[in-house]
Amino acid sequence: MTNSFETVYNVPLTCQSCIDSVSKAIEKNEGIEGVSCDLKAQTVCVRGTTPPSQIIASIQDTGRDAIIRGTGKPNSAGVCILEDFTEHISGNDNKRDVYGLARIIKINEDESFVDLTLSGMQPKCSYFASFRESGDLSNGALSTGKSLYNLPKVTSDNDGNCQEYVSVPLPLSQLIGRAMTVSRDEYKVFKDSMAGVIARSAGAWENDKYVCSCTGKNIWQERVDAKLRGIN
Repeated sequence: MTNSFETVYNVPLTCQSCIDSVSKAIEKNEGIEGVSCDLKAQTVCVRGTTPPSQIIASIQDTGRDAIIRGTGKPNSAGVCILEDFTEHISGNDNKRDVYGLARIIKINEDESFVDLTLSGMQPKCSYFASFRESGDLSNGALSTGKSLYNLPKVTSDNDGNCQEYVSVPLPLSQLIGRAMTVSRDEYKVFKDSMAGVIARSAGAWENDKYVCSCTGKNIWQERVDAKLRGIN
């Protein structure tokens, strides 16, 4: 991938020392072209080709957390929360464990970049992610139709975590509204395969909301809830 993109994060910043610490941690990553911090707005803007999940991990290494507020230009980013629908299919509609998150960024009109993070998987096992024809999750992965595109195999580490950064020859516009699945088999999905629908997410500087109008919680309270569900 050669095209760079801009991502904006909310990060707790209290002084210049915080800015220096966060900037230094981010700049250690390969593919960083620029980092700018706004103490008043509590934001960090990163330009480059480094996956957002890698940036978040670097910020967390400084003892702080980070929330992505927007990536790329308007209408150039998507997100997919990957859940286990086993209990849902069995009739327990409120039980869907989260095992992963995929961030998808438009690189050009015919190419997208996928930043996939999985956790809670079986250690040292192979998994296969794919984009599907349908966005129907009524039966989890089983109702998502045929595979539209298969991503390369990813292998979990000793703790059951997986990370994959890969470009795919598909425009983001073709992926929005479709499902993404993660299966133990390269060509089949199962009742317990992870699945989610790809939705549009905000571009850089498009999202300045601090309090959710639905829950009344601020972004950091929402962040705690998300992490409890397994969304990092």
